[in-house]
Amino acid sequence: MERNTAVVTPRVETRESSLATNKVLRNTYLLLSATLAFSAVMAGISYALNLPYLGPWVTLIGYFGLLFAVHKTADSAWGLLSVFALTGFMGYTLGPILSLYVQAIPDGHTVVMTAFGITAVTFVALSAYAIRSGRRFSFMGGFLAVGILTAFLLGIVALIFSMPALSLAVSGMFVLLMAGLILYETGEIVHGGETNYIHATVTLYVSIYNLFTSLLHLLGMAGDD
Repeated sequence: MERNTAVVTPRVETRESSLATNKVLRNTYLLLSATLAFSAVMAGISYALNLPYLGPWVTLIGYFGLLFAVHKTADSAWGLLSVFALTGFMGYTLGPILSLYVQAIPDGHTVVMTAFGITAVTFVALSAYAIRSGRRFSFMGGFLAVGILTAFLLGIVALIFSMPALSLAVSGMFVLLMAGLILYETGEIVHGGETNYIHATVTLYVSIYNLFTSLLHLLGMAGDD
């Protein structure tokens, strides 16, 4: 009997671990779908009503403030409210950006839809690869952290000193970094490195948002404005 118990116990633990991982993955994608839909509605409202752009500094302050709230409440019922507050706010800020591209670029609608299509295909492809390959991308963690911080600081420099070329380079960096972050975060969920679906949802949402806006900037660079 002792021998059988020794054999069965690891299998039970493995099964429980697998069930927990599947639950986190399922909850993450359910919440991500809901937040993306809510964010799209907010973007549509701000676009339709031609609401004003809040400016980069207000957007950054609002983003980091709400992101802090999400991380402080992620383990409580308030976490869901914080997530929707963050994604709704980011959706609002997206509306005026879309309006600018549509009005400033002759074929702005096509640029927006192309950026959206590339973002969707990229996310689905990278997520499917991370899930089906069984690989873990934890080795990318340090590189992504340094790369995102560097790109963010360079973006601030480009904004302050009005350097379009540097701004475009930063957008290119963010496209690559966000693709890597999608792989990394999905791999962490699959392998149990990320057990909080609220944290996972926010990370993937921010990756998608930055990927989309960076592609918009790159695809719209031919516009005179």
